[in-house]
Amino acid sequence: QVRLLESGGGLVQAGGSVRLSCVASGRTFSTYTMASWFRQAPGKEREFVAVVGWRLQSIYYSEFAEGRFTISRDMDKDTVYLQMNSLKPEDTAVYFCAAASFWPMNYREKQAYELWGQGTQVTVSS
Repeated sequence: QVRLLESGGGLVQAGGSVRLSCVASGRTFSTYTMASWFRQAPGKEREFVAVVGWRLQSIYYSEFAEGRFTISRDMDKDTVYLQMNSLKPEDTAVYFCAAASFWPMNYREKQAYELWGQGTQVTVSS
């Protein structure tokens, strides 16, 4: 069974940092074209955070993530990371890792992804 497993969430104060990790099991990230992070706050739609191309390492961010968050991948560890700095209370959400076999035009939309993790909660206190 192919799965994505996120970890690293928790409670952090505003201005602090958190690093999320996402590991693939059952199928390696190298067989996917891209990996992304999304987030979903209570009562809101799931929104795109950042994407990284597994082989070419093309990277794109949402506007709110640009300059504060960094997505990266470690091919040896088959892991995707999301380093989040200067966190704000509005960053509170469940963060999901996702993977896709192709890089479509709508990579910022959740419909583009075929595999999702279970999510990890990040809570930023003021």
